Amino acid sequence: MFVAAIAIVAMSYKKPESITATASVSDVSRQQGTSDTSVNEVVATSIAANVAEAANLPVANNVANLSVSLAAKNEITPSSTTTSVSKQQIVQPTGDRRELVTYVAKTGDTVDTVSARYGVSKDTIKWANNLTSDALDVDKELTIPPVDGVVYTVKDGDTVAKLAEKYKASEARIIAFNDLELQGIAKDTKIIIPGGQLPETERPGYVAPRPVWTGGGGSSSNTSSLGNFMSGSVGNRYVYGYCTWYAYERRAQMGRPVGSFWGNANTWAAAARAQGYVVNSTPAPGAVFQTSYGGGGYGHVGIIDSVDYAAGTVTYRDMNGIAGWNRIGSGTVSIADAQSRWTFIH
Repeated sequence: MFVAAIAIVAMSYKKPESITATASVSDVSRQQGTSDTSVNEVVATSIAANVAEAANLPVANNVANLSVSLAAKNEITPSSTTTSVSKQQIVQPTGDRRELVTYVAKTGDTVDTVSARYGVSKDTIKWANNLTSDALDVDKELTIPPVDGVVYTVKDGDTVAKLAEKYKASEARIIAFNDLELQGIAKDTKIIIPGGQLPETERPGYVAPRPVWTGGGGSSSNTSSLGNFMSGSVGNRYVYGYCTWYAYERRAQMGRPVGSFWGNANTWAAAARAQGYVVNSTPAPGAVFQTSYGGGGYGHVGIIDSVDYAAGTVTYRDMNGIAGWNRIGSGTVSIADAQSRWTFIH
């Protein structure tokens, strides 16, 4: 051990040399920069330092100092003759998110609030989750894309060029965003089409045009069967098939229940006020709209699906209204018309 330590010191240790006061900083830097420290020297010197210290050799301090100096020098100026030491890489932080996020809707959530929370458009969220309404059911799991656009599952025959053309997006951006430079797209994989626009025929709730019945009774509308509304809720005391029954069920699904004993539709606004609900003339997704007329004098209620301020329209759903008894129908009216005709229970 003693011989090994002495040998390493003899090879690496140099007698201190005086530097004149006139020597410049650049001269010293050039002298330091010309040496080439290998990883083997650093390791060997470290071992020697440990041996010398353990044996309490007189040269222990010299070896230790040499070991520290070589290690520091190797960190500052990595050897050009070895690839064993990697230079530190600076990782550029980024705020860009590329993965899909799952969000569970809470009481009071709407597509608008979730859109604002994640900074993506309402359409993007509705397209990704096949939503036809801005109102959200409590505990509903939503897929939140990282950017505005379309979430797409690749099918047989798809190419990036075809998808870019179909969804009016940039081919280069699709490739870059999904890291498709090397392997391309594969069937059944889910990709993001940044800035993509979903064609009208693929949007949630789309119904192909059909002949309009001209026998009177107003405009045509989209209708649907009762589906999961058939189950009812234990608190629903309204008559099945009527507007009040549907409005109660829909609000219960959204986690925003209404009273079980508000009577006919024409008394809902008064009953709601008495129980502390906000009642006003402002339409909002998930609100109950109420009229005191219609329904054979018993009034009418339904649920607001969405409010498009840019277009100035309100979309709504009801039962025993547009589509007839025991059927759910939807319609669209202007905001001004809705405010003049209806009262809204929030």
